[in-house]
Amino acid sequence: MRLSWLALLVVLLLLFFGSWLLMWLFGEQELTSPKNWFYYFVATATTVGYGDFTPQTAGGKMTASLFLMPGGLVIFAGFLGKLSSFFVELWRKNMKGKGDYSALTGHIVILGWHPERTARMIELIFGDIRREDRKVVLCATEEMDNPFPDQVLFIQGKSLSDYELLSRAGVISADRVIIYRSNDDKTLTSCLTVTAMTKTAHIVAWFEYEHMVKLLKSHCPQVECHTSVSMEMLVRSAQDPGSSRIQGQLLSTLIGPTQYSVKVPEDFKGVRFNRLLEFMKEQHEAIVLGVAETATGDDLVLNPDGEQRVTAGQLVYYMSAQRIRSGEIRWSDIKQ
Repeated sequence: MRLSWLALLVVLLLLFFGSWLLMWLFGEQELTSPKNWFYYFVATATTVGYGDFTPQTAGGKMTASLFLMPGGLVIFAGFLGKLSSFFVELWRKNMKGKGDYSALTGHIVILGWHPERTARMIELIFGDIRREDRKVVLCATEEMDNPFPDQVLFIQGKSLSDYELLSRAGVISADRVIIYRSNDDKTLTSCLTVTAMTKTAHIVAWFEYEHMVKLLKSHCPQVECHTSVSMEMLVRSAQDPGSSRIQGQLLSTLIGPTQYSVKVPEDFKGVRFNRLLEFMKEQHEAIVLGVAETATGDDLVLNPDGEQRVTAGQLVYYMSAQRIRSGEIRWSDIKQ
């Protein structure tokens, strides 16, 4: 078990050629022929022993019983032990967050850990059963094992703004990055680091204070930011009872119809919002809520004028029982 793989290979070769030499010296011509020796060596060393080839001389039998079989057993056991230790260590390395997922592409990276909120985040991600099948990499600074080994990959390190950690998480080639840190200063630092590393990922961050959002937007306008809306929901529920239930269902992938988005194909010639609204309801039982030009949704227009044009490249936000992919919409059938 203490031997390196190279040393184990050397010992195996010594046993292979050493036992062949002894067999040859004892006159075992049939066994030592090139077409038979490898087969005989493997069958004997692993104790399979088919019996179709056996030593005929006393010296050959002594070589097989005292040198070949015991040596084969030791080497075979050592090989299995080292192999199992390798896979156990690899599993523990991944469970402890020491793995490397820099080769991943098109995945989701989550920066930050909260026992309850991160668990809810993972539940909502996988609750969208028709989402694009992306791997999820969770990054945390806490010393712990992977909290969701059956669902996500795990990276652990001292700082979530560290380039080495973010590289192991595959941030450079990620498709989505969710940043949810314990305070706004850490969130801001992670946002600046991530935006410097990737120009293609859609970055979403949560802040407690609005002025931190404005500060980040002044440097990184491509980041989609969220702040606490609990006060707004409290007032809305007081004025319009039950509003919190509507907001909750619109955001949750676990209960009833919820809100999704779809990108209008680049070859689409355009249509009036009223007509798109009718078509989506008739063909997909979906309600179109609004449109936006950019992925951050900063220019989102909810319930626009019926005559407003919906054109190629825009994002259409809608509510339906499940996600509707762009390829499932017969865009060419939407008439003016």
